[in-house]
This record gives sequence, structure tokens and C-alpha cells, in this order.
Amino acid sequence: MFTLRPDDALRARKVDRLCRFFWRAGAVLLALLLNACSVGPNFSRPPAPKVSQFVHGDPLRSPLAGAGSEQSFSAQTAVPSDWWTRFGSLAIDSAVDEALTGNATIESAQAALRQSDDEMRAGAGVFFPQVDAGFGASRQKYSPARLGGNQPSTLFNLFTLSASITYAVDIWGGQRRMVEALRARADAQRYTVLATYLTLTANVVNAMIARAAYRDQIATTREMAELLREQVRITRAQVEAGASAYAAVLTLENELATLEASVPALEQKRAQAEDLLASLCGMLPADWRAPELSLADIALPPTLPDTVPALLVQQRPDILQAEAALHVASADIGVATANLLPGITLSASGGYDSTSMDALLHRAGQVWAVAADVTAPVFHGGTLWFQRQAALDAYAQTRASYRQVVLNAFAQVADTLRALENDALALDAQTRARDAAAEALRLIKADYSAGTVGYLQILIADSQFHQARIAWLQGVAQRLQDTVALYAALGGGWDSPP
Repeated sequence: MFTLRPDDALRARKVDRLCRFFWRAGAVLLALLLNACSVGPNFSRPPAPKVSQFVHGDPLRSPLAGAGSEQSFSAQTAVPSDWWTRFGSLAIDSAVDEALTGNATIESAQAALRQSDDEMRAGAGVFFPQVDAGFGASRQKYSPARLGGNQPSTLFNLFTLSASITYAVDIWGGQRRMVEALRARADAQRYTVLATYLTLTANVVNAMIARAAYRDQIATTREMAELLREQVRITRAQVEAGASAYAAVLTLENELATLEASVPALEQKRAQAEDLLASLCGMLPADWRAPELSLADIALPPTLPDTVPALLVQQRPDILQAEAALHVASADIGVATANLLPGITLSASGGYDSTSMDALLHRAGQVWAVAADVTAPVFHGGTLWFQRQAALDAYAQTRASYRQVVLNAFAQVADTLRALENDALALDAQTRARDAAAEALRLIKADYSAGTVGYLQILIADSQFHQARIAWLQGVAQRLQDTVALYAALGGGWDSPP
């Protein structure tokens, strides 16, 4: 008879504790493999460019003065979501509201966003067991001769009721990476919608400003044409009196014809601006009319946001869209890597088979199966390996594209800031030229009242004043549009409260 000695019992207890330890450790390790292991790189946001300002050299002077108005930059000024209201025009606000509610591109982008969200939710279904149920009814004829028997054929009905459940164990995190990529695609589409909003609102405001500028230029040009017609009439009278040569009439008529020819071109540009606004608002040109607007009705925003360059990458929709695309490429690497590794699928099925519908749920016809399948890729001709290499190459390509988007964004902001500075300088000079022409006209009118000059000199001075005014109007419109460009370049303020 075998007797267990005390030291053997102690040794057995130690072995038992050791086995329990390894069993628990193995269970914990298995749980970690099933729930925490994700191959491939973990995505992190690319670092922002380490610069303190957008422009090269000395920072911009502030305030930017021109045409009696100033613009200054302030770090306390945020970019509001409804940035177009800073121009103080109800006509512009109304046009933007119509565009945001009726634009077809916005509607398409929103539908694409809903599609990407639904695809992400559909992809998340891989985390749950897949349960299916089925019912089948058939009439069959069975011949025992197929198995070497001599019995006659049998004709019978077969009814089958079954259910199955399968679950793919995400050991390496490939499914999680796939859902991560779908979520990043949804983010990219969300930023596409924001970029579409920003582009749309900027286009509407720019079109309204351009239309107002064309309107004012047309009015001023027609006034100049009337003055030239008066000059032609007076010069003809001087020619008939022998006080002037006929060449002077021809010169004035040539100038008048050139000026009159510029009016249809301006009318065409104004009509194109109106047609563009109708299209942006989702309406036909024949069904929509832009509200009347003059440059005098548009206020220049006096305070502009002084955004830190490092924050630009966090608020421009196109940069955020490129970042989301980079996230997709990163997650695709994990998916391709997981495809190289073994996979486990758990499954179970059960049901009832019966030749009679009444006895379908009888215990005698009960069937079931439980299985665990392990599949490991052995040889695929390099397909899986090069798919992973392709994912790595796609990531490198997307990273370079992201870098280029950031560079373009910073260049756009720098260009806009310099443009605003130059606009102020140019408009200041144009304002002085307009004021000088107005003063010259006033003095010539005084001389005409004193009888020292003729009326023709007044017409000439008045024409010069109108020419200076047209140049001034163009400068005002350019400054307003470059201000719009700054708001757009800074991202439109979608992350700031309205």
C-alpha cells in the first residue's frame, strides 16, 4: 500500500499552487491577448510647426490704416463661427443664410457624412457575435445504392430548424484597427463638411462684395460718360466758333467710346456675380435676385484675430481633414499586419431535423455542434506581405500630403496678412489721390465762379475725380475681400462659440 509522506503532501500542495498560478496567469494573458493587443502603430497627432509668426521678417505693423479706417490684430479676438456678421451688412447675412439652407454641395456633403457614420456603425458590428437562424423544408428521394445497399429508394420530407452563432476573436486587434479606420474616415468627412461650409460662406461674401463694387463702378463710370458727353458738346461748339481744332473732338469721342465700352463689361461681371450667388443659394438665376448693396453699406471689421501659428493646425478644416486621412492610413497598417497572423473563430450551431412538421421539435431530431477554428496564413504568394508594404507606403504618401496641406495653409495666411498690409498702404494712397482730385475740382469751380477759367476745365477736373474714385472703390473692395480671405485662411472659427 502506498503511503503519502508529509513532505510529499507539502510538495504536492506547492505543485498545486504553482499550477493554479500558471493557470491564472495564462487566463490573464489570454484575456489581454483577446482584448488589448492591437498590432500596428498607435496614431498620434503630428506636431505643429515650431514658428512664432506666419510672415517672414518683421511682424506686421498694427494698426493698418487706410481710407480713414483702421484694422488692428488682437490675440483676444476669436474667429467667430458667423464671422461674416463682422461686416455689418444685413444683405450679406441674408445671402449667407440662404446659401447655408439651400446649397446643393452642402446637402451632398452632409449626406456623405451620414453615409460614413453609418458605415462606421456597420463596421463596429464585428465586435459582437454573429447570430443566424434558418428554416428549411425539402422533399428528397434517397437511394441506398449510393452506399452499396440493395434496399429500394425512399421518398421523404425533411424539415430543418437551425440556429448558429459565430465569433471571430480579435486577438491581434485587426478588427479594432478596421473600425478605427472607419471612424477616422467619418472624421475626415466631417471636416470635409466644415471645409465646404467655410468655402461656401467665403464665396458668398466675396460675391456680394464684388457685386457691390461693380454696382458702384458702373454708377461712377456712367457719371464720367455724362461728363465726357458734355465735354464733347462744348468742344464742338468751340470748333464751330474757330476756337479749337476738330482733333480735340475726336480725342474726346474716342475717350467717351472707350468709357462706354467698359460699362457692358462691368454689367456682365455684375450679372455673373448674381448668377454665382443664385447657384450658391441653390436656386436658378431666373428665380433669385440678389439684394441691393453698395460698398458704403459694408463695414470693415476693425479688429482681426491674431492667431498663434501652432493653433492653425487645430482649426483649419482642410488640415484636420488631412490629419484624419493620415489616421486612416495608420490604422490600415494595423489591419494589414493582423492579416499576417493566425486567427481564431469560435462557433456553435444547433437545431432540429424531422421528416414531419409536427415532430420538428422532438428531442430525437436534435442536432448541435461546437467548434473552434484556428487559421494561420502559410503561403499566399507574398500577397499579405506586400499588402502591408503597400499600407506603409500609403501612410508615407499621406504623411507627405498632410505636410503639404500645412505648408499651403501657412502660406495662405502669410499671403493674406501681407495683402492686408499692402491694401492699407495702397488704399491710403488712393484716398489721397481721390481727395486731391476733389480739392482740385473745388478750386476750379471757384475759379469758374470768378470767371478765370472756362466750364471745360471743370468737366476735365470732374472726370479726373471720377477716375480717382473708381480706383478708390477698387481698393476698398480688394481690402474687404482680403479680410474675407483672412477669416477663411484661419479656418472660419468652427471650434469657437458663435
